[in-house]
Formats: sequence, structure tokens, C-alpha cells
Amino acid sequence: MNLQLKESQLDPRECSSTRRVAAGSGWMGLVKKNEVMRITDLQGNQAVDTIFFNAHRIEERYHAANTMREQGNVYISTGTRIRSNDNNVMLTVVADTCGRHDTLGSACSCESNTVRYGLDTRHMHSCRDIFLKCLLDWGQGMDKRDQVCNINFFMNVPVDPEGGSTFSDGLSEPMKYVELRAEMDTIVLISNCPQLNNPCNAYNPTPVEITIWGAQ
Repeated sequence: MNLQLKESQLDPRECSSTRRVAAGSGWMGLVKKNEVMRITDLQGNQAVDTIFFNAHRIEERYHAANTMREQGNVYISTGTRIRSNDNNVMLTVVADTCGRHDTLGSACSCESNTVRYGLDTRHMHSCRDIFLKCLLDWGQGMDKRDQVCNINFFMNVPVDPEGGSTFSDGLSEPMKYVELRAEMDTIVLISNCPQLNNPCNAYNPTPVEITIWGAQ
């Protein structure tokens, strides 16, 4: 896949809100239709696990297979239409200075850490833990059943010609970002990945920044 790089025309000084999400913590918030959200990789090579929900019907949420099938590509970049389990377009990637984001390597968990990296990693914090805490804090009856497959922004999981995949060093660098325009009122659930056992975070999780602009 050729990297679909595109700079944003939006001015951070004109945003409606901004917040920093620390490494190993989460954020859940509402992005209204036609608002634009930017996720900035402040120090580079950080993985940002993300799930999207229809704000008015939470049973509709991000669907990896529909997103990949409709665009004929396993990676996400400029122009990708992020689709739901009802095959509706939830968000569109309108700018991207990284160029590749993963749809295949789902969120780390206590169980996956243990299987991949050994019993001594069982105690380590995981994206599944972060997702669950955010969902329970959000309410609306959301719980661990709402932890569907997610996008890993800034994460590099190359696919070889035989269909295999591996975790590799990220393509991102400090201050790279991805911007998404909401095509419906969307609840965004983010885990700023605490993973220490594979190169997705360069073995050093760091903060990211969420910036939102009003309807464009």
C-alpha cells in the first residue's frame, strides 16, 4: 500500500477542545456529526486502540471486516471510510501524516499477554482493562461485551504475501497525526496502549493528544 499522506488545513488555535491522554490511560467522548477529531502521536511510535459507537444506538459500532472489505485494503489512511456493523459510514479519514494504521491486531489483554509473552506478564495493564473501565464509567449499560475489534492508530502490522502478519516498529514519528470527520454523532473510545512487550510503542508508551474542531 502506498502511504496516503495528507496535511490538515485546520488550525489548532481554532479548536473547540483539546486534551492529553497519558500513556496507559483512556478517554471516551462524543464527536458530533461533521466535527473533526485529530489524534496526535506526541512522541512517536505510540499505538492508540480505538472503537467507535453510534451515539444514538450503541448497538451500532465500528466493524473491521466491513471497513476492510468496502475499501479493499487492510490498512487505514487518508480517504478511508470507517464503517459500522450495519455497513454505514461512521467517520472518514480526512488527513493523515503517518500513512498507515492497523485493523488486524486487536487490543492487548491479560490473556493475550500471558499467551504471547509468558506468565510473568499476566499482571500487566492492558487495553482491554482500559476499555472496560471507560465503558463502565460512561454508563448506558455498556460493559465488556461492547469491546469489539478495534482500530490501532499508528500501529504497524504488515501482512506478507502468504497472509501472515507480525508486529513491527511503527511508521509514526513525533507529532504525526490522523484526522477523522464524523459522519454521524459518534462515541469514541480510546485506550492509549500500555503495551511493553512488542515494538508497537517502541517498548516505551507515551502520551497522545485529542483535538476536536466544530462542524466543518
